[in-house]
Amino acid sequence: MMEKQEQMTGQGEIAIAVKNVKKLYKLYDNPKDRLKEALGFGGKVKHKIHYALKGVDMEIRRGETVGIIGTNGSGKSTILKIITGVLNPTEGEVVVDGRISALLELGAGFNLEYNGIENVYLNGTMMGFSQKEIEERLPAILEFADIGDYVYQPVKTYSSGMFVRLAFAVAINIEPEILIVDEALSVGDVFFQAKCYHKFEEFKEMGKTIVFVSHDLSSISKYCDRVYLLNQGEILGVGKPKAMIDAYKRVLVGQYEEDEETEGEQGTVKDDVNPEIQDYGSGQAKILEYYITDDRGVRTNAVIKGTEFTVHMKVRFTDVLPAPIFAMSFKNVQGTEITGTNSMIEKAFLESVQAGQVKAVTFTQKMSLQGGEYLISFGVTGYNGDNFEVYHRLYDALHVTVVSDKNTVGFYDMDTRVEVKDAAEQDKIIPFARKA
Repeated sequence: MMEKQEQMTGQGEIAIAVKNVKKLYKLYDNPKDRLKEALGFGGKVKHKIHYALKGVDMEIRRGETVGIIGTNGSGKSTILKIITGVLNPTEGEVVVDGRISALLELGAGFNLEYNGIENVYLNGTMMGFSQKEIEERLPAILEFADIGDYVYQPVKTYSSGMFVRLAFAVAINIEPEILIVDEALSVGDVFFQAKCYHKFEEFKEMGKTIVFVSHDLSSISKYCDRVYLLNQGEILGVGKPKAMIDAYKRVLVGQYEEDEETEGEQGTVKDDVNPEIQDYGSGQAKILEYYITDDRGVRTNAVIKGTEFTVHMKVRFTDVLPAPIFAMSFKNVQGTEITGTNSMIEKAFLESVQAGQVKAVTFTQKMSLQGGEYLISFGVTGYNGDNFEVYHRLYDALHVTVVSDKNTVGFYDMDTRVEVKDAAEQDKIIPFARKA
């Protein structure tokens, strides 16, 4: 069972306090209903009430990096906009202690007709800086953005990547005490993202406060001290990244219950399957079902690197077959086959099957792939004499996200243990080691 809120007393100064914040929206079926209700025509209520936030409480300490995760529509962006003053709460209070710099939406606060330099001055002025102060920061902003001569072009000609480069460069070079970022980094290329996260680390060392919303669970796991999990406008939990990511996975597949005492019970599962799946085969077997469970036996499409997980497939046979082979393989999103195995290689099943039989097959292993997105393919094959036959094969059938806070070089992690010792001490341990 997870606690709704942590007790924060005596754990550092509070940079952001959110107290019982609610945000209500009136939803209308069409714009005319809004006008009719405003003018009092018919005396009928034309709207429906929607609460984007339902009494949210948060306390973020100075110097923390805090993540906010949740499904689309859970209220993540809404709470950030209220914290930064872009939106007003319907009820509740927000207290912020420190200068905020926010990167909420792509190009927010930019005038599309202005060029990059003009927008830097526009944003700096809106944040309360004088022209001289902006001039002092301009070289650092342009160096970080690294968009070359495009800074002299209207921003309406920018790509989404150039937008976020310039916007983030402005946000982090105005010496904020609190940095708020909402998904914007997912737009930039991988090198720029690495540059931004390096800046996050610098900010942490300087004691600055960072709050960011992201669907990138690997970044949440690596950089955050604490994580808030939002769902349908309510906080389901707050705590260490691993625990909250685990809870988020259960939310994604409909298995989370706020006061649950037991784990692993099956709920309404929505696997991330390919809607345009490619399949072929002789039809002597059919793959009926396929999914993943994590180390707790919970059905999921997000696996934490270093933990054990299981790939499941269920197969029905329409013919007598001597020794069917069950297979699965992983590809990256670029289509490179990374790894895979089958029941023959593993010497796990060498029996014949009868028509009408259904077999449940599991592949259990430790997740050693790097953090990222992967596709799983499935197959049922076999030999008819010397002829290899495909009974049923599904290409790129299932999507899985690997969550990692440490990515090594290449496709997988060799789980290396590294030690650094004084050379003289090492020579004593290995006296006959060859010397260069």
